[in-house]
Amino acid sequence: MVIEQNTVVSLHYRLTENTVLGDLVEETFGSEPLVFLFGAGQMIPEFERQLAGKAAGDQFSFGIKSEEAYGPHDPNAVVLLPMSTFEVDGEVDADMLKLGTIIPMSDDQGNRLNGMVKEVNNEGVIIDFNHPMAGTDLYFTGTIESLRPATASEVEHGHVHGPGGHHH
Repeated sequence: MVIEQNTVVSLHYRLTENTVLGDLVEETFGSEPLVFLFGAGQMIPEFERQLAGKAAGDQFSFGIKSEEAYGPHDPNAVVLLPMSTFEVDGEVDADMLKLGTIIPMSDDQGNRLNGMVKEVNNEGVIIDFNHPMAGTDLYFTGTIESLRPATASEVEHGHVHGPGGHHH
């Protein structure tokens, strides 16, 4: 069996910035593998393209340019919000506004966004709504642990059920 549409993929990976020798972002070796339904739109499309056709036991090593991953860093996604935006019952939680804190928010259309606190000043709070990896080239190395055909229910729901997946 090889990785193709509607295959449940279990793999271990190491993600670094820019090259195999770049700064470590995350890895699954020594913990639970990443388990996902191939072709369901859960992963970066170029990540899936690089894995297509691989079999259990195969190793992989590839880079993904930022434009094909989380996109370039958009300076328009860094905004100054008034301090009143962060008031709850007339009070601002100072712990929430520490540099680097990720704050779940919604825009005026109700879309959920995560913003990172970049600066707090007299004018308000500067929040960066870019993905934390925007503007960064990604480099993956790893091993395909196991493959299996997705069940009809997994295909219908668009995600893996059971170990490593979603539990209903």
